[in-house]
Amino acid sequence: MRLGAGASGRWGAAPEPAADSLEELSVARFTGFSGKLRAIALPAPPAPGATLGDLVPELGVAGPGVHPTGVITPAGDSLVLLSLIPFQAKTGPRWRGYRVGFWPRERALRRGGRVADSTLPAGFIEVTPENQYTRVSASFTLADFLTHDQREVWPKLLVLRLPLLDKLELMAQALAERGKPSRLQVMSGFRTPQYNDLGVGPRGGRARDSRHMYGDAADVFVDADRDGWMDDLTGDGRVTLADARYLLAVAEEIEARYPALVGGLSAYRATAAHGPFVHVDVRGRRARW
Repeated sequence: MRLGAGASGRWGAAPEPAADSLEELSVARFTGFSGKLRAIALPAPPAPGATLGDLVPELGVAGPGVHPTGVITPAGDSLVLLSLIPFQAKTGPRWRGYRVGFWPRERALRRGGRVADSTLPAGFIEVTPENQYTRVSASFTLADFLTHDQREVWPKLLVLRLPLLDKLELMAQALAERGKPSRLQVMSGFRTPQYNDLGVGPRGGRARDSRHMYGDAADVFVDADRDGWMDDLTGDGRVTLADARYLLAVAEEIEARYPALVGGLSAYRATAAHGPFVHVDVRGRRARW
């Protein structure tokens, strides 16, 4: 099944361009504002006016996992279905040997007989050595967002919200339009609660209720030359906090244009361990620090 060109998706609104068929319209509504999303997640609210049944009827009964859809975008990329493991399936601090920990409020909710709550993730993607490099947008794979510990332990759990990918892709597009390097590198994506806890406090600097635990945040920098360090975006011949602020300003413009992707933004200076970077999230309200 191949999608014709010409339609671009929207979060929370129908696409403006016309499509030639229900198939084209449905797929376009799942590719985001950027048109570069390459994944559909379940359970998740479907795009207005389109359902997965419109695309590939048999996907409505697919079990948890990463599934091909057979749907091809105009760029020649495949759309995949991320069928989430329900949060309720997690019954302790581990998942099949992978240390996860507990989200804030999770244990209190479980003691009260509840495991579903708006403050907890809806579910998880189980990532394996075989599916870790699945492309979930034009620029990113599942592996880009995995927690940076337990490297030899599989499977891993991942929480990843697609609007975050859409925002990052839009930032990359905006940089390219300005004639700037545009390859974004994810320094830190999803963090399991147990990993996040290791950096909570004055020395670690992580928030106890960090958005990274909810799959809608990433720390990123521009790294077109792949040297592991922020590129010179300001053109002054140096890499400083000013370059991170340049990237933050690009993200500000994306939020102004696409209010559905509003969230937290902050620029961070270099340390001995890393170069300048920007925290980006899609928490649903504006936050700056």
